[in-house]
Amino acid sequence: MGRGLSRGRSVATCTSWVSRLGGQMTCQRFPWDHLDDIVFCSGKPLQEASEAKERGSHTSKLAVTLVFGASLLRRVTGLAASGELFLRACLTSALIMSHPTRAEGNAHSKARMSPYPRSTVERSHVPDEKVPWRVDWHEYKPVEYTAPAILAGPAWADQQIGERDFSPKFNEKDGLVDRRSHNGTYEIENGRPRNPAGRTGLGGRGLLGRWGPNHAADPIVTRWKRDNHGNKVSHPVSGKDILQFVAIKRKDCGEWAIPGGMVDPGEKISATLKREFGEEAMNSLVKSKVKKKELEEQLNKLFSQEHLMVYKGYVDDPRNTDNAWMETEAVNYHDETGETMDNLTLEAGDDAGKVKWVEISDKLKLYASHSQFIELVAEKRGAHWSEDGDPGYHG
Repeated sequence: MGRGLSRGRSVATCTSWVSRLGGQMTCQRFPWDHLDDIVFCSGKPLQEASEAKERGSHTSKLAVTLVFGASLLRRVTGLAASGELFLRACLTSALIMSHPTRAEGNAHSKARMSPYPRSTVERSHVPDEKVPWRVDWHEYKPVEYTAPAILAGPAWADQQIGERDFSPKFNEKDGLVDRRSHNGTYEIENGRPRNPAGRTGLGGRGLLGRWGPNHAADPIVTRWKRDNHGNKVSHPVSGKDILQFVAIKRKDCGEWAIPGGMVDPGEKISATLKREFGEEAMNSLVKSKVKKKELEEQLNKLFSQEHLMVYKGYVDDPRNTDNAWMETEAVNYHDETGETMDNLTLEAGDDAGKVKWVEISDKLKLYASHSQFIELVAEKRGAHWSEDGDPGYHG
């Protein structure tokens, strides 16, 4: 690693910061100064780490840690399993943010698709190599577009920058509106926030209400697939138990997705997760008062149990622009016995056209970055993902 690191010293260093942060670990509080120790502790080939170091990207080095050994790091340092998953969530976010042209296609590709959703607007073409802002591109002149529905000024949307009485406090908690990014401080250029993941070929806000980060929450509700006798069903090739999750078919684009939605101003994420699942997967908005109360009690039982933070950060979403983008917190609520969800009837509502239980595997084609979130859940639960030796697993 170029610093004469010893495994003993690196383990001691990692154990120290893991113990110090405990349950208070956040992306912002991550011990960036000890990245070499962290990567060294993973005990895996570090060719890509060297390449990342040459690029001078700390977040790329974090991504290497995710790819080559967060679970090994946990075993070395004694980090609790929940801490390991949070580490993976932070590092997955870093992976997307720091290396937009990674294997499996471009991680910032859906945010450059044309035409822009619900319009005939074509984005300016952005080649892969020109996505990062650090790459000089003086000729770059993105198409400007904010949807008429946003310009109409609904209560949940920002005004246009430059309008009287609109002085947003970017990178801060602005009254009830949280304008902070899960991925840290973003840059402001000419009074506008700049997408931290790079160029999209489109300026303005598109269909998004907020300048800068637009916060969402995605509840991933899972259960084990079982046979008629109540026994778990394993995959015939991988031998691992099959996990199912509640998926909705979006009305706006027809793609299957996690039943999530936007965080209301001042709303806690936990409340958003439960509310969105109720509205989209249980059609709670049209229930009678009695039925709503019954549903609320059942959802409280599901959403009050232990849960796993799967991902927290930027989302490669087709609605993103250079000045407005989606971020989410994806959280897994698992019904181990299946008893809670057996008492709940799925019924599509709000933005959902259809809703059903879907088997988790690498064959899933889901909206935005949702497939990545589902893969992380399968990995953490030790469930089936791929017939080809589960190459996506790094533990």
